Formats: sequence, C-alpha cells, structure tokens
Amino acid sequence: MARQSRSGETSVSKNKSNGANLGFEEVLWQAADRMRGKMDAAEYKHVALGLIFLKYISDAFEERYQQLQLWTSDPQNKDYFIKEPQARYQTWEDRDEYKSMNVFWVPEEARWENLQSNARQPGIGKLIDDAMIAIERENPALKGVLPKDYARPALDKNMLGELIDLIGTIGLGDKENRSKDILGRVYEYFLAKFAGAEGKNAGEFYTPRCVVQTLVEMLAPGKGRVFDPCCGSGGMFVQSEKFVETHGGRIGDIAVYGQESNATTWRLAKMNLAIRGIDNDLGEHHADSFHNDLHKDLKADYVLANPPFNDSNWGGERLRDDGRWKYGAPPAGNANFAWVQHFIYHLAPHGVAGFVLANGSMSSNTSGEGEIRKNIVEADLVDCMVALPGQLFYSTQIPVCLWFLARDKRNHKFRDRRGETLFIDARKLGKLVDRVHRELEFADIARIAGTYHAWRGDPGAGEYADVPGFCKSARTEEIAAHGFVLTPGRYVGAEEVEDDGEPFEEKMQRLVKTLEEQFAESARLEGEIQMKLRGLLNDR
Repeated sequence: MARQSRSGETSVSKNKSNGANLGFEEVLWQAADRMRGKMDAAEYKHVALGLIFLKYISDAFEERYQQLQLWTSDPQNKDYFIKEPQARYQTWEDRDEYKSMNVFWVPEEARWENLQSNARQPGIGKLIDDAMIAIERENPALKGVLPKDYARPALDKNMLGELIDLIGTIGLGDKENRSKDILGRVYEYFLAKFAGAEGKNAGEFYTPRCVVQTLVEMLAPGKGRVFDPCCGSGGMFVQSEKFVETHGGRIGDIAVYGQESNATTWRLAKMNLAIRGIDNDLGEHHADSFHNDLHKDLKADYVLANPPFNDSNWGGERLRDDGRWKYGAPPAGNANFAWVQHFIYHLAPHGVAGFVLANGSMSSNTSGEGEIRKNIVEADLVDCMVALPGQLFYSTQIPVCLWFLARDKRNHKFRDRRGETLFIDARKLGKLVDRVHRELEFADIARIAGTYHAWRGDPGAGEYADVPGFCKSARTEEIAAHGFVLTPGRYVGAEEVEDDGEPFEEKMQRLVKTLEEQFAESARLEGEIQMKLRGLLNDR
C-alpha cells in the first residue's frame, strides 16, 4: 500500500491569533527528552498526545459539570428544584447538556482524577486503556480513534506515571485555558518538535504551518466542501476552519472530507479535529486514495493537499487504465501526476485546488510527465504556480512549489483569466529560524496571497501588475514557447535594480580608483604586520 500521509500541523508556542504564550508545551517536550532513553520520539508522540487528549476532554467535561451544578444551585431556580428534586441530578447527568456545548461525555472511570490517583500503580497502563475504550463506547465519533496500548509490557510504567503527574499539573479546562484551541496548539507544538526529532519520517504527518497558511490564504475557502485525500494529521482542515472564522464565518460553513493511508496518522487526524469541534468525514478507516478511494463520487469546491513527493511505490502499474488519467497515464515510478489528476478528478465544476509538489513536477519530461503537464496547461486548468524558498520542510531538503488549479477561470469574481497563468517566484522570501529551517513570515504570505487575489480581481485586493523578479501573468502561448515548463523563474525575469543616476563610465572610474586605494592600504597593512612579526622574533 502506498504511503500518502503528508499534510499536517504546525508549531509555535506563541499563537498570534490571541497572543497567549503557552509555557507548558516546552515542559512536556522536556519530559519527552527524559523518556527518549526508553522510547523514540515516534513512540512518545502517541503516548503523550493520547494522554493530553484524555486530560483535555476530562477537564472540559468537569468544567461543564461544575457549570451545571452552579445552575442548579442558583436561587432563581430554587422553587423548580424543590418541586422536582430528581431534576437536579438529571441535569448533571443529561448528556445533551454536554453535547450542546461540544463536550464529550466522559464516564466516571475514565475521568482524569481517577487516573491521576492511580498514576503510580503497576496497573496504570490497563486503567488508561480501559478509559480509552469507555470513552469510545460513549462517544461514537471517536470509535476506533484513541490509542489503547498503554498496558504493553515494553512501556515503562514508572515513566508513564511521571508523565501523568506532569500532565496533571496543566489545567486545560480552567478559566485561562478555556479556548478549545489550547489543545490544538499543544498538538501543533508537539508535531513540530516530533518533525524535527524524527527527520524524514516526520513527513508522514507534518506540513509546516507557513506552507499550509499560504495555501489557505490563496484559496480563501468559504462555504463549501474541502477535500484532502492525503490529509495527514488534518492541518489543511484546521487552517481552513480558522480562515473561515477569521473572516466572519462559523465552524461548519465548510464540510470537511479527507482520506489517510497511515492508520496511526488517521487516528491522530480524527483526534485533532475532534478537539476543535470540526465535523469531518475521513472515512471509517484508513485507506489508500489511489486503490481504495473512499470518496469516489465527491466533487469538492476546494482541494488542499501535500502529497508525498516523487512516490515510486504507489502501485501505478495496477492502474494503467484508470478513468482518472484523463490527461495521460502517470508513470508507475512517480506518483506526482497521479496526484495532480486525482485532485482534478475530485474538483467541482467551479472548484479550485492548491497543493504542494516537488519542483521537478514543473519541468520533468521523463516517462510522459511533460506530455501530461502540456495537456493540463492546454486544458486551461493551471491558475497559478508559486516557487517556494528552500529549507521549509523538516522531512526533506527537496525544493518545492505550489500548484493552483481552477476548473473555470471565468469564475474569478471580476476578471476573466482564461488563457492566462500567474507565476510567482517567492524563493527569496522567508527567514531562517535555525541553521537548517526557514519559515515564511506573515508579510511574505500576505504578499504572495495578495498578488494572487489582485490578479484574480478579488474585491479589495488592489490592482495587479507584473513585478520583474517576482510575478508575471503569462498567456498559454508563452508557456508553450517554453516547452510547457511551469518554473516561475522562466517567466518573471530578473529583479529590477534601482538606477542611481550615475553614468556608467563615471561609476567605473570611481570604483576602479576605490579598489586601487584599497589594494594600496592592504599592502601597507601587510608591511606593518611583517615588521611587527620580525620585531617579535628579534626580541626573542
């Protein structure tokens, strides 16, 4: 079965949306470092995140329980509860009172206080597994999602008890941390850390936040169906919901559809979306999108994805005559154009898609890829191409780009862009956050997305103009003249250098004179240094 998990979450301890700085993520990561002597980062991820999920839903349940107790003890309600004393108990135990606030029902044996009180007992692993089973039984949306292997002999129970005690100090449901985004941000922090610790394997669940944000800001999903057939831990959906809320919409304005081939990552996505209250259809199980398409009849308004790069093990030899390959059968040794055509297949008549691919997809002519790309361009599906800077991904140093496809370019709100494609060269944007990783900053994302929206003619986006070295709107005829290569650098040209007004001859004379003076000064300093060195030798 092909590996196809890529899209994911991200990572900063400071969240710009509300300014809160969560110090406890680093505490949890330090605990991971202590435990890594007995388990690797990949294993710790599932141990820690499962417990954090359990702590969060237990805290949220307890908070709602306390609210209901206060309500039933309110003097204004006194007469009612004198007449109906049983109603007080029924209110606390009425599951609809919890469900209405998007709070999971947590059975008594699964509540955190029960686990905390038994944290140092040898049977704590089984207690946790039983708690997970009980929660799944009471909450069908979580069926088959939660980890249930804490009792395994290989998991050190003393270390597990330490971790429970540590997580028990974090109030995920208290007044300060009442926002449901709190746990999501803990997930984001951990996922970024795990990505750095696990290297290449991290690509199975992690897509840098800045890349996801760029895709979402450019596609600007509103009401409609959002689809990611290689959804990883669900980062595309989370950012899409955030975009909708930021622009005045509500969670639920978009319908979320996804698929994930890795069983563990599929469960992680389900938990990640559950804690944020995002309804979703990720299928009833993990599955390979190419060989077992769980959403075969879905036509999405938005496709957002980060498929595996250059996947050579996708089983393409068994799908040579598949109906999705309208623009040409993709090579069995590389799934890039299988993914592109899978996305196109699932686009609604006015749908748009944004996804990440390796740079080779823009220019490769091997195994028929150039012909497929030519056919897609001639079908007028390619809306925009963005070349990204290097070092954005933890999992690969392969340079990447963003593709944007549109079924109908007449659908752009105020400008008909049929027969045109926008090219953006963003390779010089972003900043290094450490020696090996780069991030696009908010201003970078705004510039890229703003250019695209201006080109589309979206309201409030301003007027579009080509900027040498950064963006160019090219006709299909020009793309054909370049052999249907879609590398933005081919089209945007060189960045304009500001003219300082000094004539070339005068500038050259001045620069040559300055250089001669610098050579002379260098020779003088070299002579002084030699004299001082000889003096030191003579003194000895």
